[in-house]
Amino acid sequence: MPGLEFITTGIADGSIDTVIVAFPDMQGRPVGKRVTPEFFTNHVAVHGIEVCDYLLAVDVDMNPLPGYRFANWDLGYGDMLCRPDYATARAIPWLPGTVMVIGDLSDDEGVPVEVSPRQILRRQIARAAERGYHVLSATELEFFLFRDTYEEAQEKQWKGLTPHTSTIEDYQLFQTSREEYILRRVRQEMCAADIPVEFSKGEAGRGQHEVNVTYAGALETADRHLVFKNGIKEIAAQEGRAATFMAKWTMEDVGSSCHVHNSLWDSATDTPLMGDASHPTGLSTLGRQFLAGQLHAARQLAWCAAPTLNSYRRYVPGSWAPTAVVWGEDNRTCGFRVVGHGAGRRIESRVPGADVNPYLVIAACIAAGLYGIDHELELPDGYPRNAYDATDVARIPSTLVEAIDELKDSEVAVEAFGADVHHHLLNTAQQEWEAANRHVSDWELARNFERI
Repeated sequence: MPGLEFITTGIADGSIDTVIVAFPDMQGRPVGKRVTPEFFTNHVAVHGIEVCDYLLAVDVDMNPLPGYRFANWDLGYGDMLCRPDYATARAIPWLPGTVMVIGDLSDDEGVPVEVSPRQILRRQIARAAERGYHVLSATELEFFLFRDTYEEAQEKQWKGLTPHTSTIEDYQLFQTSREEYILRRVRQEMCAADIPVEFSKGEAGRGQHEVNVTYAGALETADRHLVFKNGIKEIAAQEGRAATFMAKWTMEDVGSSCHVHNSLWDSATDTPLMGDASHPTGLSTLGRQFLAGQLHAARQLAWCAAPTLNSYRRYVPGSWAPTAVVWGEDNRTCGFRVVGHGAGRRIESRVPGADVNPYLVIAACIAAGLYGIDHELELPDGYPRNAYDATDVARIPSTLVEAIDELKDSEVAVEAFGADVHHHLLNTAQQEWEAANRHVSDWELARNFERI
């Protein structure tokens, strides 16, 4: 295995002194252990690491949550095994002497943990493969950069923070030159970590950036996303700055998106299957059904694209975040945009925000698309104008509660994910809403303390 050889060679010559073995949690964050060279060589390289199963049943604050069948207090919160997938082994240049490998979760008998995000995505990739398809994906992450450190932001209770620039810097080279000391590190060090960056650019907010990574197979794309997002925060922290991937950190600026691109290729011949220049849509029959499925399931699987209470602050008309479940040819006002030509013909979902779990959102896109293919759904006409003004069309859920109700009754989720995974995702969503209801916001206090 080249990845294992890469690690063992680095340990032998002394260039590697730390091996991070990680996996994604339900929030899409890397969690795991830092392993010493000796213990990795003698034990972890073959066996893997033991981790508590509560890591798939906690909230963002690491609080164990009720309602899960997979892991709970009655079951005692036992161990899972995380076995390294050596195809993911990579150096982490911003952490000297460090290599990371992402693993898959199983029980002691080697049975996969079906509710783990990486396995959820693996299952959808396998379902596509059963039908003869290979899925290529890409995620476009946006984030805001601040002059404050993370510690300063916490001391300020995340209020009165200073964006790195005071003006909108969308495509502006002079403005982004002021942040090049960070963005240059991101581009170069991500490439050195085998995460191929295409470009960085300023975005439509103050201190907002987008850094695009080259497309790859669906699982590799999600793995890259995991390392990439965490790495940007680590690099920012090293430079005395803070970065946030909240979907909407302030209502005074646009939100941060994570546009997700997907296309189908023939597994046997490695030829693209999405395009058909002779059809008015430019999509093949398969491509039209794949898109029709994503439209059909957009509301049912919205939580997979918008998993937090804050996610829904982003869906504001005229803010570049979509509100209508329609598609359009290269139309940025639509929930789904058809872009690219020839082999690059693909579907872009503009629904997800930057707070998304990449494994879950790509899995949802594949599941929805396969539903459209299996059920031979017809693609409605594309929307040619400003979709914010569209009438008599379905809307992306505007609240977490609305998305939970859709997920609860989703026939697409049950058919694609199975009952156990559906229950796990639904409980995760419901517990996020329960947590939100245990807090009084500053807005409520200011509005009601004296005036009511």
